Amino acid sequence: MPGTSFFHQARNNAWSNHRLYGVCQKLTDDERNTKRTAFSSSILETLNHILTNDWYYLDALVGGGRGRDCLANEMPFAAIDKLAAAQRDTDMRLMAFCEQLNDKDAIRSVELIREEGSKTFETVADILSHLFVYQTHQRGQVHALLAVTGQAPPPLDDYHLEYDAPMPRIDFSALGRKGA
Repeated sequence: MPGTSFFHQARNNAWSNHRLYGVCQKLTDDERNTKRTAFSSSILETLNHILTNDWYYLDALVGGGRGRDCLANEMPFAAIDKLAAAQRDTDMRLMAFCEQLNDKDAIRSVELIREEGSKTFETVADILSHLFVYQTHQRGQVHALLAVTGQAPPPLDDYHLEYDAPMPRIDFSALGRKGA
């Protein structure tokens, strides 16, 4: 069933964001804002980019009507604590959306307004697949940027296997959701 698979991906997405923010919140403002070589030029900019793209795709999936307005402000949060809270809220909404998915929902067509104003139609499943890969890539950018700070990048790959189960359970307790 698609919902189960996408729910696990959404849950992994939330868990990875939680772990990444746990480290990024320990950085100094200078470390978060220092311009570096990456897609976005700083850790804070990249984290904001992740969030606004989550907003864009989630808005399309739920028919929110905001469209590209979700991307209008590239830096909606300058404070890491407010950014972390907004990402956590978005992750929880994405998990809730994925939790209720069924086969019919997964093939539903969704309109996306692209940068040049053109419209494309994608299935819910294709949008979610794209979103999870995209977010993994962007977290990888932050992970690489963390390597040159005073904080070690967190492991983000210990999620699905039974051997690794204790770590997600602890983190999901902090998020207010059950881990298993």
